[in-house]
Amino acid sequence: MSTIATVATLIATRTGRAEPIATVRHHHLADRPLVLVPLTLAGEACAPLAAVVGTDPDTPILLTVRQPRDRAERFAFAEGLAARLLPLIDTSLDDTETYRVGRGKDADERTRALAPPQLLVPNGEGIAYIRRLGRLTRLRAVDGPFAVDPAVPALGKWLTFFADRAEFPGSSSLLAMTRLLTAHWTTGQSSSEDSHLASLVAWIDPPDGTTGADAARAAEDPGRWPPAGPATDPGFDETLHELMSRRDEAADDRVREALGRRIDAELRTQLMPTWRLMWQGIRLLRELPEGARVAERWAYDRRILSDYAAYLAEDGRPQARRDQAVGAARKLARMEDALTRYEAERAYDDPLVMADHELTGRAFTGRIVARDLDRTIPGARKGLRRPTVVLRTDERPRLPVGTAVKSPVRAGQKAEILDVAERDGGYETVIQLNGGFGAGQGPPPPGTVPDEGEELTYTSLDPSTLVSRLPAEEDTPWTHGGPPQPYEPTPEDAEEIWE
Repeated sequence: MSTIATVATLIATRTGRAEPIATVRHHHLADRPLVLVPLTLAGEACAPLAAVVGTDPDTPILLTVRQPRDRAERFAFAEGLAARLLPLIDTSLDDTETYRVGRGKDADERTRALAPPQLLVPNGEGIAYIRRLGRLTRLRAVDGPFAVDPAVPALGKWLTFFADRAEFPGSSSLLAMTRLLTAHWTTGQSSSEDSHLASLVAWIDPPDGTTGADAARAAEDPGRWPPAGPATDPGFDETLHELMSRRDEAADDRVREALGRRIDAELRTQLMPTWRLMWQGIRLLRELPEGARVAERWAYDRRILSDYAAYLAEDGRPQARRDQAVGAARKLARMEDALTRYEAERAYDDPLVMADHELTGRAFTGRIVARDLDRTIPGARKGLRRPTVVLRTDERPRLPVGTAVKSPVRAGQKAEILDVAERDGGYETVIQLNGGFGAGQGPPPPGTVPDEGEELTYTSLDPSTLVSRLPAEEDTPWTHGGPPQPYEPTPEDAEEIWE
């Protein structure tokens, strides 16, 4: 937990209401996200029991499995979910924009969807469920003795895609509501209690006349606020088991259907409170303005989804059951890069996040008290112009001399710390600007060099930094096995037991 979050937690404990730890929203929220609340059968990791899904809070769609141990019903559930997700993806690919990759003559024009689906689930367990469901459906055969509808493996490929994207920090393709809310607010309860969506929302948006702490205690009643899934409440499991047993033993079809409708009704009571909480959370998040760099990250999400759709159209092979060594290493490198960029971009977008980096010594804020616009340093042929500014602070910056720094208000301007000296009860830091002030030997254009009296933050965080640089996949050296071979599904893959 960060220092700012720790202080906010203490304040929330005293006031009884969640405290904000962000001034902007750091993830994209689609106009019509696809909300999915899944339930699984107790005792089994991925046996689908029910789900409520939809893009409109007033029109939830209930999918149920009256006997989760029945293979046909499980795949009928997958077909029902595919009927809600796949058309959204197909429709979004009709409305695209053109963008350029590369520079100059080598630039390549590509297209990406303008508004692809965004999936929202209640919690991290919901993301894990989507990953498991994708793994158990994407490799199924569409012909032969155990053939399934073609929509089933298509759904599995896309669910695996969304689950993979959820691992990348900053991605908004698949998000868990509890993680979204705790990234922007801190409550007075423990992190494990924050994983309970009803308690978390109660702290952030308690009913009139009550505190968040009191509302959270009331939300612990599973009768009023069932678990947000995929696991069910043990008390409900007993009711469900009785109904399923009676339905299995019924000899009359009308009785079986009546009991099936009763099961559907009971499942709806478990899902609808979480469905309402999901849309309440969306409303709370929409009240925060979107961070400046969120749109850029969402554009990358749109690009990745469009590229994957093109791959499916051209090739169509599913993701492998297990990553090959080269693919796993490349994925890990991309995740590390995404984390580095996301941490820096959050700080650049949000002064409250940057304040936490100031407390840890990765940033400092002061006022410009002097500048030298005509300063030059020796170059290969002639002097290079390198202006300096002097930043005065009350405390000594903890970044050492020689550290490369940037200011969020001039993110494209590279700089470095030349000197730090104590003067008149404060500290003056000399910062050399290494670009971003115009070309040539004339005076820098107005605004490119900070003015005296301007208050600025400088930080070692840099959104453009790459942590890992790996060769292209086709250039993998022989010492590492050479270029990996494309994955080829086998008949055994399609026979994996659904459990």
